[in-house]
Amino acid sequence: MIEDNKVSMSPYVTLDFYGYVTLQRNMVVVSSCSMEVYKFPFDVQNCKLSFKSIAHSYENLEITNLADSQWTMEWSLKRMTQSEWLFVNLNISEEVVGERNGEQNKLIYTITMKRRSALYIANFLLPIMFFLGLDLASFGISDSGGEKLGFKVTVLLAVTVMQLILNDILPASSDRIPLIAIYCIGVFGLMMLSLVETILMMYLLGKDAAAEENREDEEQRRNLKKRTSADESPAEQLSVAKEGDSCKPTAESIALENISDELRDVEKTL
Repeated sequence: MIEDNKVSMSPYVTLDFYGYVTLQRNMVVVSSCSMEVYKFPFDVQNCKLSFKSIAHSYENLEITNLADSQWTMEWSLKRMTQSEWLFVNLNISEEVVGERNGEQNKLIYTITMKRRSALYIANFLLPIMFFLGLDLASFGISDSGGEKLGFKVTVLLAVTVMQLILNDILPASSDRIPLIAIYCIGVFGLMMLSLVETILMMYLLGKDAAAEENREDEEQRRNLKKRTSADESPAEQLSVAKEGDSCKPTAESIALENISDELRDVEKTL
């Protein structure tokens, strides 16, 4: 696609002493190419720009490059601004293709570019690795309180935010899952297992603490019963003993009863 009104057209032509007439027209061409982001952000892309005539055949119009690939590459590097991509190589080739209106000349520019990965390493790969290290370091936090669980959930949410940022960066046209996505999924899975392990440990510790409290309550009830039985007054104990003794017949009472019976018998005989 050619962007209009970007470069003004020159109304002049150049005529040299050989008789060649040169018309120079500068254009801004916007193109797109399929990208393979499996090794993102360490990927190398090859993009091709093809030029050929639509209406003219090879006999009527020949499209060719005036300089070799090395000179064209050096000329491009001088005019290229700093960007996300590093210009690696430029290859120029020509082909003759057959169309309905005859054979046509085709000029192909193969551009090799390498992505600058330092920014992605510093802003994405290293922070995720640090988050994993923080999650592993959280095993030193005590399980008695809820601080450990809250810390792990916070770190897990931070990794989730990083995955959303990665989703915005990577194109959706890739055929394979990029290695950096597999890396994020692996880190997320490890942190999820760590969170599940923490929840399980807190559940088991809570269950053990509840059983320990029940045992302590039962022991306190037993101690309370022993204390109440030991704290009874001596008078109460003596009265209970007297009541028990009065219920038992003694030898003196039995002798007195026998004497009273004999006296009744003597009175009757008199």
